[in-house]
Amino acid sequence: MDTKIGALDVVPVSNGNVCCPPKTAVASCVQSSPVSFNSSEATLGRHLARRLVQIGVSDVFSVPGDFNLTLLDHLIAEPGLNLIGCCNELNAGYAADGYARSRGVGACVVTFTVGGLSVLNAIAGAYSENLPVVCIVGGPNSNDYGTNRILHHTIGLPDFSQELRCFQTVTCYQAVVNNLEDAHEQIDTAISTALKESKPVYISIGCNLSAIPHPTFSREPVPFSLPPKLSNRMGLEAAVEAAAEFLNKAVKPVTAQDVSTMLRCGQNNIIFLINNGGYTIEVEIHDGPYNVIKNWNYTALVDAIHNGEGKCWTTKVFYEEELIEAIETAMGAKKDCLCFIEVMAHKDDTSKELLEWGSRVSAANSRPPNPQ
Repeated sequence: MDTKIGALDVVPVSNGNVCCPPKTAVASCVQSSPVSFNSSEATLGRHLARRLVQIGVSDVFSVPGDFNLTLLDHLIAEPGLNLIGCCNELNAGYAADGYARSRGVGACVVTFTVGGLSVLNAIAGAYSENLPVVCIVGGPNSNDYGTNRILHHTIGLPDFSQELRCFQTVTCYQAVVNNLEDAHEQIDTAISTALKESKPVYISIGCNLSAIPHPTFSREPVPFSLPPKLSNRMGLEAAVEAAAEFLNKAVKPVTAQDVSTMLRCGQNNIIFLINNGGYTIEVEIHDGPYNVIKNWNYTALVDAIHNGEGKCWTTKVFYEEELIEAIETAMGAKKDCLCFIEVMAHKDDTSKELLEWGSRVSAANSRPPNPQ
């Protein structure tokens, strides 16, 4: 007889293993060997990573923040998972949306509140389009709940549920993981609900829990069952052709905001872009490859937006003397232009205060859970 565990279909067999559901599912079930307790693979972070891989997610879209850095370490350690850093949370959310449309399910990882509220529009869009997107948020230290402390990344209140309440209306399931005992159950229920209802889900994970092993993460996982999703190829091709035709006829198919608006309005602001090639603040808290970004030619980007219309002057400076000269030019000969000065800074150019602050935040985030 078949046995059902929550929303997951499993079939017990004589050798004690769990076999895949019938072949009506599109995605195959992943059979991995149980990992030993206290190994680097029996942690909450690796459990989540494995479960994402098992439902067909091979790319996760992320923006680092101090509450999710350790979790990101465990995601990139999973062989079948590729972490894609995005410029902002909204981009990450829309990338996961597009991934879900193409692959059946998508996932994104952001940080608490400042990242969660930023990604919210994309998740709401996925909800309206019936797309299973797993939105993972690195949450506060599990010890901080109920302490009436006011933390950074909040809206200045000791209540940490603001983000959760926002997601309740645009996700079909919400899991706030604050202890290890039921973490595997909460994660598995969230993912299976997303697949069953074809809607986004919200998973918040305490920043101090991702690296901790637990016996429940070393068990043979129950395989997920993915129902078949049929695509109307002819309809899809027709839609793509119609969209391409519409964009090709458009006079202004893409409109850049901010700088283009300043140029159009004839503003003569001076814009400084400090380019240090990555997330220096996050590096001082917890370093990792996700803190290094692909650099752009920002002055060329502004020149492209300028496109010979309006008054614009751009320059790139590497030394203090060049910066002084650029400021003098912007306030003198080019004072009637929109001036864009890109300041190239070393990635480790930071203050003593920031170094000390990073150490304190790292220590606070990594406090082990209090005894239950």
